[in-house]
Amino acid sequence: MSQTVQQSAMRTIRVGKVVINIGLGKSGEAIERGKKVLEQITKQKASQRRAKRAIRDFGVHEGEPIGVLVTVRGKETTDLISRLLVAREKKLQSSCFDGRGSISFGIKEHIEIPGIRYDPAIGILGMNVSVVLERPGYRVTRRLRRTAKVGHRHIINKEEAIEFFRAKFGAVVE
Repeated sequence: MSQTVQQSAMRTIRVGKVVINIGLGKSGEAIERGKKVLEQITKQKASQRRAKRAIRDFGVHEGEPIGVLVTVRGKETTDLISRLLVAREKKLQSSCFDGRGSISFGIKEHIEIPGIRYDPAIGILGMNVSVVLERPGYRVTRRLRRTAKVGHRHIINKEEAIEFFRAKFGAVVE
């Protein structure tokens, strides 16, 4: 007799957020091009990031905008991850996964993402993508009142994150 083991609803894994970052290293027109690319990809407004300190050799001044990023949450995340994985041919290295349910990978050319066309005025930009996986109950670490820690058995480990990406997105992890 085989019995099906029911998994608790609190153990289900979901995508918490996707952060896409483009580090440009200079301000001005490059920042505007980076914002346009991120808005094409995510349909959301991108924000700029400023340099924390001056680096004389690169000509970067403290407080100067040098990068753009956008954070996507909610239902749009699964579609976005699927499109971004197509740009990587659905292949990820096992080193992309960490021990707490986060995945980070890079895309060399934004025009590899389906639905994005080459624009000579923008050029070709690369980007870093970070995906945070979470389970129900993770809100206790972020809420304003009575914050608490998440138990170590509730944290998503590397193997669970790899299995989630294989099952949900059909990713090949090498």
